[in-house]
Amino acid sequence: MSIFLLSAVLVWIVRHYAPVLGLVDVPNARSTHNVVTPRGGGIGFLLSLFLLFPFFHPDLLLQYKWTFVAILMVFLTGILDDHHDTSPKTKFIVIFIATVFLDLDGIVINELGSFFGKNLTLGWLALPFTMFAVSGFTNASNLIDGLDGLSSSVSIIIFGAFMLIGYQHHDPFLFTLSGCFIAALLAFLLFNWYPASIFMGDSGSLTVGFVISVLAIKALAYIPTVSVLFIAAVPILDTLAAMIRRKLSGRSAFSADRCHVHHIFKHFFSENTRKTVFVLGLIQLVYSLAGLQMNKNTDEGFLLVLFLLNVVLFYLFLAAMIKRQKQEC
Repeated sequence: MSIFLLSAVLVWIVRHYAPVLGLVDVPNARSTHNVVTPRGGGIGFLLSLFLLFPFFHPDLLLQYKWTFVAILMVFLTGILDDHHDTSPKTKFIVIFIATVFLDLDGIVINELGSFFGKNLTLGWLALPFTMFAVSGFTNASNLIDGLDGLSSSVSIIIFGAFMLIGYQHHDPFLFTLSGCFIAALLAFLLFNWYPASIFMGDSGSLTVGFVISVLAIKALAYIPTVSVLFIAAVPILDTLAAMIRRKLSGRSAFSADRCHVHHIFKHFFSENTRKTVFVLGLIQLVYSLAGLQMNKNTDEGFLLVLFLLNVVLFYLFLAAMIKRQKQEC
């Protein structure tokens, strides 16, 4: 409750002073809004966490001090990007360095599980693979932040899944950090729901994506590796489908366009933002619930095939919708 209230106050303050601080989002060709809007809402709701977490959970802060240093690094990079656009290369470098700090606390992907009867242990590849996975999902989370309330809603559902895992397995780090982010994001959503009076900005989306990655790695002690792909499905499926579409059309997989899942769904729902966010949130909820049902002892080869099938179906569905809408992608 304290985080919720302080988050609401700080987001309101950031929104009020954003134009003075140079924290504004100017519409461009890829924007879904057409008015200059304050951004940097992540500064408000994350400051509430940084200010209150040490008072209520000093034990967790000390136990995972390098993890919180890593989160702070990503947060500060996001603030710089909100004020003056930071290059993608800089963001990736910071995330890579932050992942090294995670390794100091033992938060690293050491094994991928059992696939068709064979255990896949990463060995010396553990840290490089973790860097790849964390940077990939952090970027995917950043890309889903394209409609009022969408990133917040999807993230709350994902944090809710990890909070439940933490509760079931008596993991205070998973349970507490997830709960704190849910409280902070709910307060931010008061200002970010359509029509939004402030955007999350990279200070929020980068940090939220990074923290979800951290929680996902911690949760691997209790759930199959592949189930994480379901628990955080919407950002991952959207990014993979977009990359496949771009490569098939002969463009860079990382080129920008207006054909992400939220653009396509919004057009399908006659530009109704609320309905689009609700449907995508519902899709994420279904995937998260499916991920929570997966057993740790299950052979993950079958689960991986199931997820890849979802990637193909998701791509074909979006491609059909793009063709029907006659969009240029």
